[in-house]
Amino acid sequence: MKNLIKLAFAALLSISFTNVKAQNKNIGNNNSLLWEVSGNGLSTPSYITGTFHILCNKDFELKDKVLKALQKSGTVVMEINYTDPEEIKTLQKMYQADKKISDQLSSDEARELDKILADYGTNLKSVDQSSPQVLYSLLATKAIPCPQTEIKLYEMELLQNAIKNKKNIKGLEKVNDQMKSINEAYDLKSTIAQLKLGKEYEVLFKKMITAFKNEDAQSLYTLFKDERFMNSQQEKAMLTDRNKNWVAVMPAMMEKEGSFFAVGASHLMGENGIIPLLQSKGYTVKPISSL
Repeated sequence: MKNLIKLAFAALLSISFTNVKAQNKNIGNNNSLLWEVSGNGLSTPSYITGTFHILCNKDFELKDKVLKALQKSGTVVMEINYTDPEEIKTLQKMYQADKKISDQLSSDEARELDKILADYGTNLKSVDQSSPQVLYSLLATKAIPCPQTEIKLYEMELLQNAIKNKKNIKGLEKVNDQMKSINEAYDLKSTIAQLKLGKEYEVLFKKMITAFKNEDAQSLYTLFKDERFMNSQQEKAMLTDRNKNWVAVMPAMMEKEGSFFAVGASHLMGENGIIPLLQSKGYTVKPISSL
C-alpha cells in the first residue's frame, strides 16, 4: 500500500498539474469521463476512463458505468502496471538521489528552499538525500484537502476490482518512462519554483475535484491554462509525447480483446489528447453516460 501511494503521488503529476493548449472541435461539450472506442476493425469495443489519482474519502466514487465497462473488458490497462514487482523496485529507486539537493544549490538558494519547506512541514536537512520527485510529492500531499489517512487511490480501487474479476492487467508505460518525462519537465530549480505556488495549487486542486465529480471533462481540460503551472516544454514532456506513445500501443491491445484503459483525466482532451488522437486513426470514440 505504501509503495502504491508513492507511485500515485508520482503519477499525480500527469493529471493534477498539467496544462493543455487547444480544444479539439470533435469533442464538443460532452460531460463524461468514460468513453467507448469502436470501429476501425475492432470486433469488440474498448473503454477509456479519466481518473483522478488521489482523492479524499468524501470525494471518492467509482461510478457504476465505470465498473460495468471494466467488467465487460478482458484487460485492464493503467498508465503503469501496478502489479509488476519490477515496477515497484524501480519506483523505490526513483526516490534515491545521486547528489544532495544542497550540493546543487547556492547557499542563498538552499536557505530559501529551507524556508519554503517549512510550509510543507519539513526542512532541507530532512530531504537533502532525496530526488526532486520527493519535493514534488510534498506539493501533491499538501494540495490534497484531507489527511493521508483519509485518502483513496483511484487506481488502487480499480486494480482491486480488476484482480477480483480476474482481469489481465497491463501498463501503457514503465516507471522509468514516466520518470524520464517528469525529469524532462521539472528539474530541481523548476520544482522549487512550483513549491512556491503551493497555495495556488491547493485552490486549483479543489476546483479540479469539483470538475471531476461532475464529470466535467471540459473544465478539467481548461483549468490549467495558466502558464505558472506548466510551460510548453513541460506540456510536451508530460502530456503530448506520452499521449502519442500510448496511442501507438493501444490499437494492438484493443485488437486482441476489449480493453479498459484508465489514465489521468487531463490526458483525454486537447489537440494531442488521447481521444482526438484515436479519432485521427479512424476509431469512433464517444462519451458514455450509462451502461
